[in-house]
Parts: sequence; C-alpha cells; structure tokens
Amino acid sequence: MGEFELIRYYFAAASCARAGEGVALGIGDDCALLALPPGEQMAVSTDTLVAGVHFPDGADPFLLGQRALAVAASDLAAMGASPLGFTLALTLPSVSAQWLEEFASGLDAMAERCALRLVGGDTTRGPLSLTLTVFGSIPQGQALTRSGARPGDLLCVGGRLGNAAGALPLVLDQCRAEPEVAGPLLAHYWSPLPQFALGRALRGRASAALDISDGLLADCGHIARASKVALRVERERLPVSNALQALLGLEGAWSAALSGGDDYVLAFTLPPEEEATLRAQGEVFFVIGQASVGEGVTLVDHHGQDITPTIRGYQHFAETP
Repeated sequence: MGEFELIRYYFAAASCARAGEGVALGIGDDCALLALPPGEQMAVSTDTLVAGVHFPDGADPFLLGQRALAVAASDLAAMGASPLGFTLALTLPSVSAQWLEEFASGLDAMAERCALRLVGGDTTRGPLSLTLTVFGSIPQGQALTRSGARPGDLLCVGGRLGNAAGALPLVLDQCRAEPEVAGPLLAHYWSPLPQFALGRALRGRASAALDISDGLLADCGHIARASKVALRVERERLPVSNALQALLGLEGAWSAALSGGDDYVLAFTLPPEEEATLRAQGEVFFVIGQASVGEGVTLVDHHGQDITPTIRGYQHFAETP
C-alpha cells in the first residue's frame, strides 16, 4: 500500500467519515455536500496547528488528534452553532502507519464527542502541520458575535480558567507534579471539550461571545473593541481549579487564568436579567466582571484598584527571546 493510500485508509475508514445528519455527501468526490435545514446559516472556521509552535515536537499522536479537532470546533461553540462536519489538511514529514493509526483514532474519538463528521481534506509532504476547517449551522440571525456587548452587561466565563497554561510546563517536561494535580491539567490541555450546549443556550440571551484561546484579558479585548465598551475583570472572582492552585499557588493560578491561553471555554456578556433564566436551565458559568461605557479591559483587585498587567496573552507573531 502506498503512502497516500495508507493515509486515505486510516481516515476514510474512521467512523467519523461516515455520512450522517447534515452531510449529504462525504469523502470520495471532489467536494462534500452539506445539507442545511431551512432558515439556517452555515458557520465556518479554520485553524492551523504547527509542530513546535502550537504543540511540541514528538507529541502523542492520539492526544494530538483529539486536541486539533477540539481547538477548531470550539470556534463553532463560540458562535452558538450546532456541529456538522470538518475537513483535515495534513502535512507530514514522513508517513508512519502507527502514527497515522493513533492520530486518526484520537481524531475520531473527539469527532464522536463533538458530533462532527469528517467530509474531506488533503495530504502533502513537509513539516508537520494540521489545518482543520469546521462547519456548523445556526438559525438565521441567532449567531453569537463579539460586537453586541452593552454597558451594564455581566462579563461571564463558561468554566475554570488557566488549566491548559498550567499544564504546559508538564507537557514540555519542564516540571513534575503528583498525578492528582497533573491529571486534570493535562486532560484539559490535550482534550478540551468545546462548549456546544452552552453556546446554543446563549442564543438570544448573550450579547457577545467568543472562546478563550489567547488568554482571558487578550480575548476580552476583542469583545471590548468590537462592542465599543469597557470591560472590568475582578481578579478575586476568577474561577481557578484546585489542581492549578496546587501547582502554581493562588497568585500563579490567577496569572495563568488571565494570560495563559488555550482554555477553550466561552467568555460572554449577558444582560443581568438573563442570568437567572440561564442558571435555571442548568448551565454552569461564572460572573467575573461587567461592561461599562468606555474602552479597553481593566483588571481590578478586591479594593477596586487597577492592577492590569502589561502582557495580556499569547501573541502569534511575537519574537521569542
């Protein structure tokens, strides 16, 4: 079996490559055909992950397959979309049957958890990189965007922050931790779960939303700019896990939550009158601040003093020292 036949074998045979709801035609033709119900819009997002930049060289291929799809799918959740399908463009320095089998298994496992179907893609030779394009559907006019926040809205997040940033030194073998500490952090780094249910629950309720990928302060800055409001974050209200605090201490956990990135939980603004209804539906989220007239993002301590750090999050094209 040739190398490209080998690649097609592992991905075309995966359970996530079978046609299903919303996929009229999947792998095998020049294009896939996606079927949208009447009154629905398509949401589309693309993410590229490069070895040595977005994940360490030599990363476990099963975990990498999980993470690559989860990272891309999180953008759909941030828009309130229901998942449909995805494509994979895979660049490989060489072809290993074992690597492909494990990567495809991880990808398939996350696709099942996200209800996403593999509908096509491409392969080529070169430095290891993964480009995934995800497709979802949203009722006409109900997409969550970054530009709707209004003064008085609550600033909320859909989960605990900083776990992936705390895991990074463990991933890079820069430190060690007990299993009860390392386990939850590594699980969040390698298998973040896109918050599809929360995103759908926010339709018609949240005024703005996105997923946190580059750090809370940096990503909240996108909402502030798009919505032309100021966002105030209260440090003591940041939700951080016991595992993260055990590894980094409370101050370190706060720092990871604010600037670490790779959380892939939703940050959103919510009119105060919507809070009780959303909680009554069983959605778990944390109020960490509020929107007001003005611009930018400010971090305050329990005295209300401005303690905004200079470095706010991951910079994709920043030079490394």
